[in-house]
Amino acid sequence: MTRISDVITKIEEMLMIILMAAMVIIVTFSVAFRYFFNSPITWAGEVSIFLLIWVTFLGGSWGLKYNSQASITFLMDKVTGNQKKILMIIQLFSMILFLGVILFYTYKWIFLPSVHIQKSSSLLLPMWIPYSAVPIGLTFAAIHLIARLSPASIKREGAE
Repeated sequence: MTRISDVITKIEEMLMIILMAAMVIIVTFSVAFRYFFNSPITWAGEVSIFLLIWVTFLGGSWGLKYNSQASITFLMDKVTGNQKKILMIIQLFSMILFLGVILFYTYKWIFLPSVHIQKSSSLLLPMWIPYSAVPIGLTFAAIHLIARLSPASIKREGAE
């Protein structure tokens, strides 16, 4: 599972680089067209919002891979050794359970017929494409959390 998580991380990193670069270019051109040519790009706001949503969910998943999210650690700081490892396992299982519940409902939602007929206002893009950022990002996050449950990861994180 660790190898799958590592491959997903590389994919997330490449996608985030591409999506952020696209967002910077689109917003820059949108501002330039609006102020210098007095001709705004009508679809730029919509696309930049969709790109930001994708980057947010991919970035959140990437952050879970490296345990870099904000957290309150007063309890973890008080315990050591096996207690710390047990607490870490409980924490990971709780997060996986939470993601599992959310994933169940997001996949249920994304496959609704009403979602498949929705179109975005400017590009007329099927809305299931931007909405897919939620289940895909959360699925990647769950895979990263499951990979962190491996004995080597628990040993390494418990030593910190």
